[in-house]
Amino acid sequence: MTTIEPEDQEEKPLDPAMESVRRKMVRLQIVSGAIMFVSLMAVFGAVVYKAMHSEAAAPAAAASGVPSDAPLAATVSLPLGFKVQSTSFSAGQILFYGETAEGKNKALVFDLRTGRTVADVTVAGN
Repeated sequence: MTTIEPEDQEEKPLDPAMESVRRKMVRLQIVSGAIMFVSLMAVFGAVVYKAMHSEAAAPAAAASGVPSDAPLAATVSLPLGFKVQSTSFSAGQILFYGETAEGKNKALVFDLRTGRTVADVTVAGN
């Protein structure tokens, strides 16, 4: 059967080689714990950083001037006699490419956020 030793009995001291191994293991455990703690704090810091910056970006998107509940209505004033040959849309801007009444090729860029023409480019060819 098993013998139960009394609790008041002290442990025998380890020999010097085993004591050295025990100290190294304790030191390794402390270093590993510190590295894990720093890594965990870095992850929490990254999560908080992302959460703070995503909240700051949300009002900027809402302030773009484009309502979320209704379509945007805008009127573009093109030059008289301008014949639209093609259009393109990118990043809230519409490009109208066409020919003026004088026969010159032009590119007009209209910005939906500001509601005005932001570029009037005359295209010269050989």
